[in-house]
Amino acid sequence: MKSAVVTFPASNCNRDMFDALEKITGKTPYQIWHQDSEIPDVDLIALPGGFSFGDYLRCGAMAARSPAIKAIALHAERGGNVIGVCNGFQVLTEMGLLPGALMRNSSLKFVCKTVHLQVENTSTNFTNAYTKGQVIDIPIAHHDGNYFADEDTLKILETNGQIPFRYVSKEGNAIASANPNGSQNNIAGIINERGNVLGMMPHPERLIEDAQGGTDGRGFFESIINTLK
Repeated sequence: MKSAVVTFPASNCNRDMFDALEKITGKTPYQIWHQDSEIPDVDLIALPGGFSFGDYLRCGAMAARSPAIKAIALHAERGGNVIGVCNGFQVLTEMGLLPGALMRNSSLKFVCKTVHLQVENTSTNFTNAYTKGQVIDIPIAHHDGNYFADEDTLKILETNGQIPFRYVSKEGNAIASANPNGSQNNIAGIINERGNVLGMMPHPERLIEDAQGGTDGRGFFESIINTLK
């Protein structure tokens, strides 16, 4: 699988994403600077976490107007896979590749911890290596991860199975106490209607080997490889 990691000013998870992709695919990802207007022919483009442009204006707002964005959008239009993790998720909503918005956490505090996610849909490009209903542990680290969308959009996401990951308790219950940021419907990640663009707040790239404390994030990347096969 050929991949590329896009870096914006103040991205700070680009190395984590780069290392995860390199270790799992066995191939060195391309490194794309936000001012690059062209991106090599790849199977996957990853927008990593961080604080692009210092979160000035709105998280992801300035990054979504970078020269590389047009090439990313074209890649998605052609059916190429795009993932946005944490700040990358915020950028994808600002680009319009995913619906809704990421707002300030309901606690008004930065949250950094490991959370439980339930895999809601295993027929996606990003979840097919998991089992339906599986509860996995993935780290989060964000200040603006409160997913919001209007009622019609939420209904579409739920009906179409466009919510692959949801915040749950250890037992798999989508309860308020398991929701770290106030996201509507305990949403931790969504995909577009076509199924080739995913945004999620948790960081699967931070939990791919035992040295990191677990491997629950590995299935996320293995799912993409399975899809390409």
